[in-house]
Amino acid sequence: MSAQCEVTGKRAAAAPMSVFERYLSVWVALCIVVGIALGQFFPGVFQAIGRMEVAQVNLPVGVLIWVMIIPMLLKVDFGALGEVRQHIKGIGVTLFVNWLVKPFSMAFLAWLFIRTLFAPLLPPDQIDSYIAGLILLAAAPCTAMVFVWSRLTGGDPLFTLSQVALNDSIMVVAFAPLVAFLLGLSSIIVPWDTLLISVGLYIVIPVIVAQLLRRQLLQKGQAAFDAAMDNIGPWSITALLATLVLLFAFQGEAILKQPLIIALLAVPILIQVLFNSGLAYWLNRAVGEKHAIACPSALIGASNFFELAVAAAISLFGFHSGAALATVVGVLIEVPVMLLVVNIVNRSKGWYERT
Repeated sequence: MSAQCEVTGKRAAAAPMSVFERYLSVWVALCIVVGIALGQFFPGVFQAIGRMEVAQVNLPVGVLIWVMIIPMLLKVDFGALGEVRQHIKGIGVTLFVNWLVKPFSMAFLAWLFIRTLFAPLLPPDQIDSYIAGLILLAAAPCTAMVFVWSRLTGGDPLFTLSQVALNDSIMVVAFAPLVAFLLGLSSIIVPWDTLLISVGLYIVIPVIVAQLLRRQLLQKGQAAFDAAMDNIGPWSITALLATLVLLFAFQGEAILKQPLIIALLAVPILIQVLFNSGLAYWLNRAVGEKHAIACPSALIGASNFFELAVAAAISLFGFHSGAALATVVGVLIEVPVMLLVVNIVNRSKGWYERT
């Protein structure tokens, strides 16, 4: 195990949950109110922002997405991939849930609730778009926030670090074909060129930029790297909230007409989180992994890289789309639902370790 991986793992484990992170759902709710109000009072301003596009990429949002994603990817140490072999069973469980269960279970739940049970309550012209947004949300495993969830459960920091690095590596090559396949199953056609542009802009380039910046910062020493991370950490959440204000400014009219939409979209997301976290937790116990591995495995298997999902939804379907709104609902319920999962795995430790 490299010294750098060990230091990074300990740093991730020690990092406290910031005020922004702990109350993320509150900030998102405020963004809903502020965004809708601004969209109603200043529609011309947001229409002008919506027209700032090059090759179907909105420039203001593109900048915000980079500011949102790159600080999170700076935390990922791809050198930790060498630690994967230390807990191969836990890694196997997480990969199985992340890539073979989670996206497909969400596609099924989206069909069941959005296309079938809730269809009479939703605008017919947005149903496909809502389903697409839910699929985008489930196709991207969580990255940076997993370090917070793992710490709250006493999870093994090096396992968490190696699993995040592995998931990000897989995501570079698997995200586009997986999304295209699942959208095709749902009879939703997305141009491959648009999807590949989104992957390049919001996965490949940010990963490369973040790793180059990470290398430069680490050359100045671990203390300089930690100080830089503390300084740029708030940028990510600030950019996320600014993006959400823009989104709700465009979505305001639809939400005011049908405020029940957000609650209906939350149902499949909530079920998906609880199902996948429970499955990963139980499978780790079945294969004999220790509790400190099962906790981050369950949390990684349940949470989502919602920053990427929001970016991809805007790029593929636009600000006004149901897909963008569906991914934002994922942001809204992420923190309270994941804190519930944290509480469950902590309280069940005695059951887990009982032979």
